[in-house]
Amino acid sequence: MKKLVFIGAGPGDPELITLKGKRYLEQADVVIYAGSLLNPEYLKYAKPSAKLYDSAKMSLPEVLKVMIEAVKADKLVARVHDGDPSFYGAIQEQMDALDEEKIEYFRIPGVSCLQGGAGALNRELTLPNISQTVIITRPEGRTPVPEAESIIKLAAHQATMVIFLGTPHIVRVVEDLLKGGYPKDTPAAVVYKATWPQQKIVKGTLTDIVAKVKAEGITETALIFVGKVFNPEAYDLSKLYDPKVTTGFRKGE
Repeated sequence: MKKLVFIGAGPGDPELITLKGKRYLEQADVVIYAGSLLNPEYLKYAKPSAKLYDSAKMSLPEVLKVMIEAVKADKLVARVHDGDPSFYGAIQEQMDALDEEKIEYFRIPGVSCLQGGAGALNRELTLPNISQTVIITRPEGRTPVPEAESIIKLAAHQATMVIFLGTPHIVRVVEDLLKGGYPKDTPAAVVYKATWPQQKIVKGTLTDIVAKVKAEGITETALIFVGKVFNPEAYDLSKLYDPKVTTGFRKGE
C-alpha cells in the first residue's frame, strides 16, 4: 500500500517548492490541491495521468473520501497546500481523520508566505535590541480568536507581528494595534501575493498604511507586517559574527 503525503508547496513562486515536495508531486497518482490559494503553475509538476481534485470545491468529508479510497487502491496521494500548512492550513482535522482510518501519511514542509513576504521586503524579522520575538496571528473572522490572543493584547509586547487574513479588516486591525500600544509611527508593510508575478508591496506606518493599502485596492491574499525592525534607527550587530567574540568555530580577538 502506498502512502499519503501532505506537501507544503510554497508561497506562489513555482521554484520555491522543495526538491522533495516536487519529487513526490511528480510521482503522485492523485493530487488534491488548495485551488483557491495555490498557484496553478505547481500542477504542471504532476504527471499527465494523475487525477486532480480542487479542494476549494470540496467539503472535508469529500476530501477524505478521495484520500482514503485512493490509498486503499494502492495509489500515492499528494495533498498539496499553499505555503506551509503548519498554521492556518486546516490540516489537523485531516490528519486526525486519517489516524482514525489507520491511513499512513507523512508531511513535507514548505516555504510559508511569511518567509516569502519577509524576503520580498528584504528585512530580517528579528534584530538585536529591537525585537527577538515574532508574533504570528490573525484577526477574528469566521474563525474566532481566543480573548487572550486578541490583537490588542498581543500588541502590548511591541514585538514584530505578522498578521494573516487581516487585509479585509485592516481598519480594525490598525485600530487594535494602536489601542494595544504600538506608537503611531511604527513601521508597517503589506505584501500582496508574496513571490507571485502579481506581488505588490505597500510600506508606511500605522498612521497611513490603511489609506495606502486602500489606494492599491488590496483586500485579500496579503500579509500585514508590523514592527520597528522594518525601519530601525539603529540596532546592535550580531554577536555571532562579532570579531571580539569567541564561538565554537573561531577564536575572538
